[in-house]
Amino acid sequence: MTTTVEQSAPAHPRGPVAAVRVPNRTTGGELRAIRIVFYRELIRFFNDRIRIVTALVQPVLFLFVLGSGLGSLVNLGPGLSLRTFFYPGILGLSVLMTAMMAAASVVWDREYGFLREMLVAPVRRGSLVLGKCLGGAVIAGFEGLVVIAIAGLVKVPYNPLLLVQVFGIQLLLAFTICAFGMMMASRIQQMQSFMALNMLMIMPMYFLSGALFPSRHLPTWLTILNRIDPLTYAVDPLRRLVFDHLTISAAVRAKLDAGVSWNGWHVPTLLEVGVVAVMGAILLAIAIFAFSRSE
Repeated sequence: MTTTVEQSAPAHPRGPVAAVRVPNRTTGGELRAIRIVFYRELIRFFNDRIRIVTALVQPVLFLFVLGSGLGSLVNLGPGLSLRTFFYPGILGLSVLMTAMMAAASVVWDREYGFLREMLVAPVRRGSLVLGKCLGGAVIAGFEGLVVIAIAGLVKVPYNPLLLVQVFGIQLLLAFTICAFGMMMASRIQQMQSFMALNMLMIMPMYFLSGALFPSRHLPTWLTILNRIDPLTYAVDPLRRLVFDHLTISAAVRAKLDAGVSWNGWHVPTLLEVGVVAVMGAILLAIAIFAFSRSE
């Protein structure tokens, strides 16, 4: 009699191995990732009261301390104070500082290991970067609303159309600066390095933008730096919009609101806003590419 012995495959010493399935990338999943990252940025900001308060200190210092102090030495003309002249630049500064600090959260996430967990998620890294930029832009826009709210203190009228236009430019500028900050943060490993680079970039951008002085009759070297500064193309439309609602003489406006020109050609407001938008798109693409190659 012949005995047949059936041999089965040896069992895994730790039991059966569970199959791992990585979900396919879908449009819905990408949009959900953008929404989650966006919502996380808002939660982190509104739970940090110190950050909210400190983000408002610098614009107030420039507007009321510097503006009032230098106002006693400078006579801009009838119907216009130095604080009013500074106000459009302060609108830009309010979102500039907050947008760059929003990008700093990437460095914190990298130091604490959370960024790696985000990057291994089955979503495109571009969705994570876009969610960060949108969240930072909204946060910076909120800070900008506070500066808009104090317009009456510097004799800028609360015209609904003016407020809507100013807020729109602020949001666009905030998104562009967030994309710029994300591009910087893509390779930086430590918060100290990011903060040092942050200050190295922010203050020159602000001082060269024409926020504190007219953009005409400048030395050649300063004119060149002013024209290549992306913040210039946000501050100039903001000043033009504010001056459109002020009662000042044509001579004073021609002196203080000459606008930006390229080789003698006066750049229209819509084109300046378009320059900011194009810069934002280019910087976002560079930031996405940088994060796709990092970690």
